[in-house]
Amino acid sequence: MKDFITSEIKNENAVLVGLITPEQSEEKVNEYLDELAFLAETAGLVPGKRYVQRLDMPNAVTFVGTGKLQEISEYV
Repeated sequence: MKDFITSEIKNENAVLVGLITPEQSEEKVNEYLDELAFLAETAGLVPGKRYVQRLDMPNAVTFVGTGKLQEISEYV
């Protein structure tokens, strides 16, 4: 008789981050985050907390500002 190996699939969480810029309204950013949450679910992830920040342009290194980055890292 063959033994079957079973493994538990662990759902991974996704943290969603959006940036409101002069070109992107808060409403549009929320639409994008809704779509991103749907795509995350499709990929087997569990959409978690959302973070949104208003900046003139993304930070080249971290995308968000240092304060928001700290807030996200404390959550993760």
